[in-house]
Amino acid sequence: MIGVDGGNTKTDLAVATLDGELVASVRGPGSNSHGLGSAGAVAVIASLVDAVAFDRPAEHGAFFLCGADVERDIAELSSEIDARSWTRAATVDNDTFALLRAGSDRRDAVAVVCGAGINCVGRRADGNVARYPSLGWETGDWGGAEALGREALFLAARAEDGRGEPTALVDVVRSHFGFWTAYALGEAVHYRRLRDVRLGELAPAVAAAAGNGDAVARSLVERLANEIVLMVRRAFADLDLRQADVVLGGGMLARGDGPLYERVVAALPGGATPVVPDAQPVAGAVLAALDAVGASDDAKRRVREELRAR
Repeated sequence: MIGVDGGNTKTDLAVATLDGELVASVRGPGSNSHGLGSAGAVAVIASLVDAVAFDRPAEHGAFFLCGADVERDIAELSSEIDARSWTRAATVDNDTFALLRAGSDRRDAVAVVCGAGINCVGRRADGNVARYPSLGWETGDWGGAEALGREALFLAARAEDGRGEPTALVDVVRSHFGFWTAYALGEAVHYRRLRDVRLGELAPAVAAAAGNGDAVARSLVERLANEIVLMVRRAFADLDLRQADVVLGGGMLARGDGPLYERVVAALPGGATPVVPDAQPVAGAVLAALDAVGASDDAKRRVREELRAR
């Protein structure tokens, strides 16, 4: 079995036997097909496949990839993966499904990933699935570290020149990137001397400022928490769920503590049980491959434990 969790900043691959023995696990760079193209994303995966030894083709592969957002994305990635002949059969879908499977064995479950970006998926016991494009502002989405970082710079610039409320975010954006002013950072981003995606690096400091009582930072964290909860409520409504696990993951939620996590948990709908996975999302990809071939529960427990230990 092959399991792949491909994200913005990293790609994890694990290989296991049908009885759940972990053969190998490796990590490489990000493989977001929106930036690399489908061929480029699969080339990243290929470098990881080539780094491990296993009998090819594997029985099944589950490739849960950042950038597999709409049907066209999935079709293009599937075509590239099928051409490699790594597996006899393959499941290709969004990386949020890896988080969902890693976090819950319940048949009714929802997952929200809040990392560089934000996404939500859900499943119901009868097989119905809720999924959303989550392409960004173009599809009505806001959230994740990059969006939080952009808003932090916006509010810091306004505070610096007097248009906005005073905030510790001024010092946050200056100190992290080594600029004397928020204005200078904004200029560097505008003229592409600094990539705007790097603003996501500010997210931990924004959360820390919120925890320390800064009102402006707290308003950003509350906005992000509200967006996460809105996604959960939408999935509950679309799937007509009354009770379900809500798996929370991605870099901004994976620790299971802090002002963002606490705000999200406090606002979840009734019947929602918050879950922070005790294994990396790649475990969910391997488990999905084992699900697809009808592997035993013992095999699934074994591979989860081995990946958690590693």
